[in-house]
Formats: sequence, structure tokens, C-alpha cells
Amino acid sequence: MKKNAEKTNVMRVLDQKKIPYTSYCYADTGVISGVDVASVLKQNPDQVFKTLVTAGNSNNHYVFLVPVQKELELKKAARAVGEKSIHMLKSKDLLPLTGYVHGGCSPIGMKKQFRTVIDASAANFETILFSGGKIGYQVEVPFEELKKAFPFELEDITD
Repeated sequence: MKKNAEKTNVMRVLDQKKIPYTSYCYADTGVISGVDVASVLKQNPDQVFKTLVTAGNSNNHYVFLVPVQKELELKKAARAVGEKSIHMLKSKDLLPLTGYVHGGCSPIGMKKQFRTVIDASAANFETILFSGGKIGYQVEVPFEELKKAFPFELEDITD
């Protein structure tokens, strides 16, 4: 496992906005699931977040960040964004919409900035980790610095 293997778009955006971060490369491990990623990086799985993209009945898209060992509660998530209901975006629709592939999706650097909601549990940590924008890469960012990177709301959105 290397610490600074290659710069991703996410890292370039963080550099540009002068947001401190630590990058992790675990591409050589073959690990895919978020819980396994947390384990390989020796991180608390409550502090490692997955990025989920959804669509609402209004055809608006939303981004949710939830801890890797939890599930997005669709009813809570829909309420958080004022939708009657939402559904997960299909993997094949992810790349054209966001510029990211399934497993490498990050809330930073998407083609378009979508309304983003982070699970309220993130506020319990000084830093959180999430995808570095490419499969096999994670970034750890101070939670207080995140608001410089993209606008977001905090809500209880997990089961």
C-alpha cells in the first residue's frame, strides 16, 4: 500500500482549494468493499464514507455520503432533500452523469455539483475518508475543511 501513488482529480481540486488531506492508495490489494477498504487502511469504518448517487421523482439527482458499514435509508434521504421518494442510480448511468465509475465515485470533482447530504455521524470525527475519485484511492480530509470543497448538509440518513 502506497501513500502518494498518483494525483487524482479529487486531489487536484483539494490542492487548488488549499484543503489539507492525506491520500491513500490500496489499488494493489484487490479490495473492493468499503468495510474491507477501512480494514486495509486500518481505519474506523464509521469514519470511512461511501458516495452514493440517487435520483428523485423530480428527476433531480442527489449525492449522499454514508459510513461504509451502514446503508442509506431511502425514506430518510428522500425527506432530507424534500423528495417523496428517491432511488439509487444504476451503475451504467453513473459515469455519464458524474464522470466517475462505480467504486470510484467522489463528492468532489463531479461533472456537475449536485445537492449533497452527509450522514450526521461525520460530525463526530475530526477527519473523514472517502473516495479519491478512482478505484483504489481514498482521501482523508478534516471535516471542518470539507465546506471549502463543496456545499453539503448534515442529516441522519442511515438505518
